[in-house]
Amino acid sequence: MTRIYDRVALIGLGLIASSMFWAMKRNDVAGHVTGFARSAETRDTARRIGLCDTVCDSLADAVNDADLIVLAVPVGVMGQVAAEIAPHLKPGATVTDVGSVKRQVITDVSPHIPDGVHFVPGHPLAGTEHSGPESGFASLFDNRWCLIVPTEDSTPDAVDRLMRYWQALGSNVDTMEPDHHDLVLSVTSHCPHLIAYTMVGVADDLRRVTDSEVIKYSAAGFRDFTRIAASDPTMWRDVFLTNKDATLEILGRFTEELFALQRAIRQGDGDFLHDYFTRTRAIRRGIIEAGQDTDAPNFGRTR
Repeated sequence: MTRIYDRVALIGLGLIASSMFWAMKRNDVAGHVTGFARSAETRDTARRIGLCDTVCDSLADAVNDADLIVLAVPVGVMGQVAAEIAPHLKPGATVTDVGSVKRQVITDVSPHIPDGVHFVPGHPLAGTEHSGPESGFASLFDNRWCLIVPTEDSTPDAVDRLMRYWQALGSNVDTMEPDHHDLVLSVTSHCPHLIAYTMVGVADDLRRVTDSEVIKYSAAGFRDFTRIAASDPTMWRDVFLTNKDATLEILGRFTEELFALQRAIRQGDGDFLHDYFTRTRAIRRGIIEAGQDTDAPNFGRTR
């Protein structure tokens, strides 16, 4: 595998950054990898498990002389982090991110990028419900999509290099416009997470009434559907606050669909229900055929 960057800095050492490190080392994508996390405990954990070639105790040390700087922090603090690292970025470096929201990140980060430094936002569509430096693994990005979302100032060379980097980590890569990205992700990720959190909340209310029966006797559908509700609460709080418009639009459409299903059930309209479930089942089959999941049951999976 051809080395893409000589020196990479990972800012934030959770699931995505740790998986990036292991994938970089697996395929010799980068030379030296530095890492930084706000929490001393996280930095100690990273050192203990060998995550990053050098774990730094300051942002300045981590980004010093880096060719690629990856912002792998909650989207709500990306602007703040960009402002802190700006004085320490070398000319010609590329700053990217892995945030699930793009328009707000571009608005927050772009003003802090110095002249001569490239900013190329990105978003790997991969993850699990686990978080923290010990949750990462090298194959997380294999055959998953990574969306590159260039700004008006992103140069073609910097975009191409970042795309080759993600391909070297195992990803399929595509480009997308920021607002369209945020709308697509509100459908494929953000609203499903919100609905999963809501279902767990409903179950919690029922649990108090039925003395743990909802949790104790959870059927496979509930277990699998609500698995994503174990995801990092800080990250998801920031996602919904920074992708407000797209999320509210899709939630409005979801509510309309839900009302239609309620009406069909109330009226005993079996034809409507059968047609609806047949159409949505085909969409699920499409996900499997696209290689983005398998049809094997994996309830209780750890990855």
